[in-house]
Amino acid sequence: MKVVLKTFVTGFALVMILAGCGSGSKTSTESGASSDNNIRKVKVAYDQASKPMSWIDENGKPTGYDVEVMKKVDELLPAYEFEYVGTSSDDLLIGVEQGKYQAGVKNAFWTQERTEKFIFPKEFIGLSSAGLVLKKENENIKSLADFASAGFTLAPIAANNAQYTIIDEYNIANPDNKVKLKAGDEFSVDVVQWVNEGRVDGGVMIEGPFQKQVTAKDGPYHHLKNDVVYNEFAVIKTWPLFNKKEQEFADAYDEAVKQLKEEKKTNKFSVEFYGKDLFEVLDKVNR
Repeated sequence: MKVVLKTFVTGFALVMILAGCGSGSKTSTESGASSDNNIRKVKVAYDQASKPMSWIDENGKPTGYDVEVMKKVDELLPAYEFEYVGTSSDDLLIGVEQGKYQAGVKNAFWTQERTEKFIFPKEFIGLSSAGLVLKKENENIKSLADFASAGFTLAPIAANNAQYTIIDEYNIANPDNKVKLKAGDEFSVDVVQWVNEGRVDGGVMIEGPFQKQVTAKDGPYHHLKNDVVYNEFAVIKTWPLFNKKEQEFADAYDEAVKQLKEEKKTNKFSVEFYGKDLFEVLDKVNR
């Protein structure tokens, strides 16, 4: 009887210890579902090579405009815990679409095609400068209309790239002054190199990558800083992408980022990462 009683007491004590250790700890499912205290872990993918929008810093931490805004969103959503996953642009798109990631940020522009694969929230996350890369001698070309009127050739853009959509929309709106637009399903080129070599007269780039490649002292084309120019022709809204099953998550994001905009925190991040407050021209942004 003593042996049986001792065994029972020991077993009961062990159960109580394990229960005590488990109290207050977070548990999650494979899909990033809710924990014991109702905190849901979600995976937010980011393009890890898209400075200044998103990249991995010298300490191995995710940062950039998109990432820092999402960190602030996370702080305002006590029911969620964000796990940031650095990846490539292509994997981000595929991963969010398939549910590997619940959301992703990559300086994404809105396109009709993307609405069929992702949830676009009501609130955009930021603004991005789109411009023409030209040789210094052609710096007088300030707009797509100027570029088209000059009869210039444009570096090819992948048909599934949102930059292609921007040019295509311009051409539809200006049938008598179209930009010569070439595309391939997966065709991309090194815009700065092509322009410098004279293979094309110009190309479309986002300001961030241009600064990283040309303006930055450690950029691969910094030696061309006096030979090529970047002329902004549009400021465009950028969006986080959510998996089609994540409407509740997207709605929560909307409430949080709306508050950040009201508090001008997005303006602050724009200055920090882009060197200027792009929100100052928001009333002129059509897309």
